[in-house]
Amino acid sequence: MTEVAAGEVKGTAGEQFVIELLDRAVAGMGGQSRSGQHEMARQVAKAIETGDHLLVQAGTGTGKSLAYLIPLIAHSLVSNKPTLVSTATLALQTQIVGRDLPRLLKTITPALDRPVKVALVKGRSNYVCQHKLEGGFPSEEPAEGQLFSLGEDTSVPHFAAALGGPSSQLGKEVVRLREWAEKTTTGDRDELLPGVTDRAWRQVSVTSMECLGAQKCPMAAECFSELARHDAAEADVVVTNHAMLAVSAFEGLAVLPEYDVVVVDEAHELQDRVTGAVSGQLSVAMVHAAASGARKHTAITVDALNAAAANLELALAGVPNGLLPNGLNDEQLDCVDQLREACRAALSDSKGDGSQSADGGRQLARSRLMLILELCERLIVARENREVVWFSRASSFDPQQGYAQPDESAPVLVNIAPLSVAGKLREGLFAGHTVVLTSATLAIGSAFEPTAGGLGLVGEGAPNWSGIDVGSPFDYPKQGILYVAGHLPKPGRGASQEALDELEALIRASGGGALCLFSSRRAAEEAAEAMRPRLGLSILCQGDSTMTALVKQFADEPDTCLFGTMSLWQGVDVPGGSCRLVVIDRIPFPRPDDPLMTARSRAVAQAGGNGFMAVSATHAAIRLAQGAGRLIRSTGDKGVVAVLDSRLATERYAGFLRAALPPFWPTTDRKTAFAALERLAGKGA
Repeated sequence: MTEVAAGEVKGTAGEQFVIELLDRAVAGMGGQSRSGQHEMARQVAKAIETGDHLLVQAGTGTGKSLAYLIPLIAHSLVSNKPTLVSTATLALQTQIVGRDLPRLLKTITPALDRPVKVALVKGRSNYVCQHKLEGGFPSEEPAEGQLFSLGEDTSVPHFAAALGGPSSQLGKEVVRLREWAEKTTTGDRDELLPGVTDRAWRQVSVTSMECLGAQKCPMAAECFSELARHDAAEADVVVTNHAMLAVSAFEGLAVLPEYDVVVVDEAHELQDRVTGAVSGQLSVAMVHAAASGARKHTAITVDALNAAAANLELALAGVPNGLLPNGLNDEQLDCVDQLREACRAALSDSKGDGSQSADGGRQLARSRLMLILELCERLIVARENREVVWFSRASSFDPQQGYAQPDESAPVLVNIAPLSVAGKLREGLFAGHTVVLTSATLAIGSAFEPTAGGLGLVGEGAPNWSGIDVGSPFDYPKQGILYVAGHLPKPGRGASQEALDELEALIRASGGGALCLFSSRRAAEEAAEAMRPRLGLSILCQGDSTMTALVKQFADEPDTCLFGTMSLWQGVDVPGGSCRLVVIDRIPFPRPDDPLMTARSRAVAQAGGNGFMAVSATHAAIRLAQGAGRLIRSTGDKGVVAVLDSRLATERYAGFLRAALPPFWPTTDRKTAFAALERLAGKGA
């Protein structure tokens, strides 16, 4: 790894063209020239030219999207190959496609040889399935949950029991979906406003495994997903998500066009998003559902499947939740092997004679069998493939304990996930592509290795890469204070009375305008419930409305407070006085009973490293930085980040965590922090 000092690289002709385009874009969009943005654009252009991978930490306000979009556009126009941008969140994806690229292209297109084509690619289940709309797949709703009541109106056909007008909220949503599907040009769920429930969306969409495929589907020419992929193949810049990168890297499927350069934005999320995309879960209920579907839609005998499900249920009876360091035991493995063979036989029997090429019911049934077969095969060789296996059950809220805990009477879920995604990412993403990873939080202090290691860029055989922090235009020590309430007791389960009292005092001092971030949904709800009668301010809590509506109200009302969990830690961008206080209830360590994190920590320790620092502390540092980063969003913002976890002041690892944070002016002095908040409130900020 090479760490690059800002301003060290001499410009090449390609870099010069990129900088000229950047200056043109900034001037045309009414912005100001920023040294960090220039440096990032130069470094991205250099990485594309040399083929070495690049990690760029770009603080809030740098304008990083322009700094990487312009080099990508310049390269694509020369190479005539698509370049990729991958994001973790829908918000950033929408921002790039709906705002950043249109505004950018409006200013730079006159300086280009030809217009730039942009495409958006998502997973197949994000699009309406035309064949399903036309009745090509059976309804997945049970008879007692009919979408429609009987009647004479036959204008809403093609669904099971769809012989009349909608009789339920689900039915009304499906009718609206059908009406929208006739008008939309993309079929993209995210363009449907207001949205619909997942249950309703499943009535008009299919997964990639359920899809008949372009060769068999009679409506392939009208397929929204296929049209999106066709557009991507002809595009210069393709915007996608981390899950699609995972599918491409791990499974080698052609879900993305051939590309040679990709920018991974929100790269601090890549490891977790990729892990989530390739994790699996098996249950006895899944097997029974697959058997029922196979019997119904393929008319095969499913006695072997049901017998395997019954045996697996017995083998899992009474097992405790938690990590299985050695995988399943022999009895459980035998049951999984029996289930695997039953799935293989059912898949063979359900192939049909070829005349059912467009039979959606058959494909749906077979897709469920294929998923179970794949999970069985992974579970059988989990230990050899370094995959982590654990048992879990659904949770329910315990009113006596005051928090959710696993319901021991619930069915057992068998989970599997890769111990590490580093090797697969090295092979499937970094090999053969130039990858630029960027985020406001990639380094801890000046070290990029903690992030790079989890992605496969450290160790024997790792590819060449460099890391650079281009800084931020904000003057953090003058704009913000980091207050750590070192006098509070260490956080336990649930909020202490002392922590609630401190929260109340902080919000009183700031006169509202507080974004309060909690480690769990229950903690946020309890704190909101406790603060409302004490403060008399408007306190919004995640779950009260849609996230978009909550954030808008918080931004529009300067003295309103917003309480929430992890999605707010990373998804809120509210510049100005409406957010002058950010409160973090505790250091966001992973749960101590998180099986995957536990397995990864043990693996580091077995290799001679410090598992806590490499896994838990690194995880916490990046997320803590994301949360603290909600405070300063523009050059005029001022405020306080208050952490109600005394460990950030007292524990040995506190310095490591603080090194990841923006360089706020630090204090543990209560009077100093409160005086600053009172001054801000007094100015009406």
